[in-house]
Amino acid sequence: MKASALRPNPRNWRTHPPAQRNALRGVLAEVGYAGALLARELPDGSLELIDGHLRAETTPEMEVPVLILDLNDGEAAKLLALHDPLAGMAEADDEALADLMTQVDTENDAVRALLDGMIAEPEPLPSEDSEAASPGDVDIPEAFQVVVQCRDESEQRAVFERLSGEGYKCKLLML
Repeated sequence: MKASALRPNPRNWRTHPPAQRNALRGVLAEVGYAGALLARELPDGSLELIDGHLRAETTPEMEVPVLILDLNDGEAAKLLALHDPLAGMAEADDEALADLMTQVDTENDAVRALLDGMIAEPEPLPSEDSEAASPGDVDIPEAFQVVVQCRDESEQRAVFERLSGEGYKCKLLML
């Protein structure tokens, strides 16, 4: 059905930063739709989105695949709240991801930035023969930083990707 025929869910809590919007446009241009939007039928016969708000917003005039789910209001709220966080709980197999990345090619800058951000470069360790500087010899440049406490690793990764996509220099830490 046409994406514009789907009603956005007024309880949708997910926001989409520019980097995500641009990467989605790039993927849609290079691959097309690879998954259905999720919706439920309301009493008036209209369809309300549960998942796929950004895709519907990005391609309002396109015919898009839609799975219409038989959910009551409470079930729809539960799925809206949990669908993305459940997917975010998946952990990365760095070796398999690195292998997969050798097979992925793109001409889209936003997609390339997303791919590049998926594999974190390890910080180089100081070599054993390097001289340790004495406290008086260290010049610490002024830096302004924000520390964000996250619920878990998946939320940390999402915050990191969002801020990196917005151009902030970020590092992942676990204390």
